[in-house]
Amino acid sequence: MIKNRRKLFSIQWTCASLAGLVFLAGCASTPSATHQSTGWIKDEVADSYVFGYPLVLMSTARDAAVGTDPGQAPLNTLRHAQALPPIGAANPPQPSLDTLDSTGWLDLGSEPVILSLPDSHGRYVDARVLDMWTNVVWSTGPQFVAGTASAKGIHAQTIAFVTPGWQGELPKGAKRIEVPTLNAWVSVRIQSNGARDLAAVRKLQRAIRLAPLSFYDGDERAASVAPPRGNVNGAMGANGTQQQQVAALDASGFFGRLADALPDNPPTPADPHALKFLSDLGVTPGDPAKLPKSPNALAAGLADGRDRVATPPPNLLSANGWSWFGDGVGNYGPDYALRAYAASTQPGIGTKDDEVRAVVTQDSDGNTLNGANRYVIHFAANQVPPVRGFWSITAYTKDGALGESAPARLAVGDRNGVHRNRDGSLDVVVSSTRSRTGNWLPAPRADMQLVLRLYAPKPQATDGRWQPPPVVRR
Repeated sequence: MIKNRRKLFSIQWTCASLAGLVFLAGCASTPSATHQSTGWIKDEVADSYVFGYPLVLMSTARDAAVGTDPGQAPLNTLRHAQALPPIGAANPPQPSLDTLDSTGWLDLGSEPVILSLPDSHGRYVDARVLDMWTNVVWSTGPQFVAGTASAKGIHAQTIAFVTPGWQGELPKGAKRIEVPTLNAWVSVRIQSNGARDLAAVRKLQRAIRLAPLSFYDGDERAASVAPPRGNVNGAMGANGTQQQQVAALDASGFFGRLADALPDNPPTPADPHALKFLSDLGVTPGDPAKLPKSPNALAAGLADGRDRVATPPPNLLSANGWSWFGDGVGNYGPDYALRAYAASTQPGIGTKDDEVRAVVTQDSDGNTLNGANRYVIHFAANQVPPVRGFWSITAYTKDGALGESAPARLAVGDRNGVHRNRDGSLDVVVSSTRSRTGNWLPAPRADMQLVLRLYAPKPQATDGRWQPPPVVRR
């Protein structure tokens, strides 16, 4: 945790209170005498857990990923995945076989950080930066060529990430992006077309630059990208899944980490009601949490909060057993339920214009998917995933790991030449045993899940006009 620059962000908190937004009223006080039972503790713990979950998750991921140990990288440098994830890979859950990822953590406390991206020469690239509440503050978004409806890569560009109100001179041509939190997470994903294509992807990775402003125009070595450290593809951390680590925290651990992270990372939007709940519970930014001495109520509230984070919100899109995020993803506003659920299930997810991930665990009869069976997904000609980039389907174990079935590292999609039927439709056959018909997707010989990814999806993918077809057992 970076503690020596909290003064910068504390000014924002003070201004919010002066504007009439009560900031943690009675920070040092005990709960009001009007509370006649411990029921309020359970309710406010649950509400505060859902509210604070993304920040605790992100701070946990940052602490695991930042450093000089193998599998880590310093702040303001990128760590490149150099190979596709191996068999059995499960960190992050549902690792992608479509892209190689370059990821890093920004520290904006001392000065702006500059990201330069090269011209990708038509290759699909998706870059995004998330604040510590998992809101997308910047992304490359849909990438178009005039007169076409397809994503055709990105042009060279420079982006400067700064704290709100920062004054100073930026590199010529740099686009200024204000980030409301002191830390942020950056991800650059480059399309890969299989093992033979990796050299071209690595060349693009080497052309990416990430550096603090003072180094950007100075010492080229200091500004260079960190060397490769392992094969983690897009992970937000290194020591197990961050979701598991956060779920294992007791009330003291969870709210202590939340209190520690708040001074540098004020909530966006400001929410005096949520902050008042934290104050009631004895959670003051920057101070040790002083929770009520009601262990049963604390435990019950924490359990309720965990359940609520894991419960699909009503505004999640669903059809034919699949579920996916719609228009609200990536910029959540006060929709804390959607924000927490998205952080828990698809950490690092972008906006509706960046990517859609639809997940299914049951067939059309409601039975759990299992690779020992044979399934067919039939896409009618007008039902093929609507994308400006490309799409793919990958099979994972029920825990989100790549299965042991050979060839395990195979995704089916238009990137690798799916075969269409004469009427323009296409069939994907899912099974652990090879199929001689359709487009075969190898699956683990166990309970499993399927993930359909749409890169640069068209609007109908997230506004309810399109839905993926059912998974039918044959």
